[in-house]
Amino acid sequence: MKRFAAVLILLVLLLSALLPAVAQEKTTLTLVTHDSFAVSEAVLDAFQKESGITVNILKNGDAGAMVNQSILSKANPLGDVMFGVDNTFLGRALDADIFEPYVSLAAKDIPDEFKLDPKNRVTPVDYGDVCLNYDVAYFADKKLVLPTSLTDLTKPEYKSLLAVENPASSSPGLAFLLATIKQFGTDTDYTYLDYWKDLVKNDVYISDSWDDAYYTQFSASSGKGSRPLVVSYASSPPAEVYFATPEPDT
Repeated sequence: MKRFAAVLILLVLLLSALLPAVAQEKTTLTLVTHDSFAVSEAVLDAFQKESGITVNILKNGDAGAMVNQSILSKANPLGDVMFGVDNTFLGRALDADIFEPYVSLAAKDIPDEFKLDPKNRVTPVDYGDVCLNYDVAYFADKKLVLPTSLTDLTKPEYKSLLAVENPASSSPGLAFLLATIKQFGTDTDYTYLDYWKDLVKNDVYISDSWDDAYYTQFSASSGKGSRPLVVSYASSPPAEVYFATPEPDT
């Protein structure tokens, strides 16, 4: 499927957290992140043993919800470090000035194209392509041709098949919205707003979170939902297999 956007994941220090005088004494660190964040116990244990710092992980919704809540609590930060703000929500966070500058020791190894803030308030750590994931078995069983464009998703044959995320709270949801704005524009005869009206007429499902869209609504996920198309990451299907418990036979 055609990709919609490349989403850059960033690591940041929250404002007023880990100031130099305090950092040396700090033995507990709170990591604010999104609901789908996962780290192996082995990696976490190794970091804690090497650094002497205990890490508390605070999951706070999708990326958008996490950023919005951190802005609202700027005067009393939720934690010390944030993981998972991406380029779709970065501008909002930088405008609110909720991050402290920090230059990673590995900064020299990061390609310039991924360095989005000259003040070094964010550190790029990952990126991924947002695209449509589809249920292979569903389309094979129905002998239905895959959609090849955004416009296809408004056609009758794809009615009630698509799940997307709320762009106000979800980074892949916002990436999808931005793709529709790029494709259809704001001052044309058929704008992105017209497109979204047609999506709604075609019974698009708009979820409040990526977790719900992928793990509950998507028919090819472990949730076995009713929607064979979902806006997600290109890495979502292999990641689900890799982290599955128990491990799949194949």
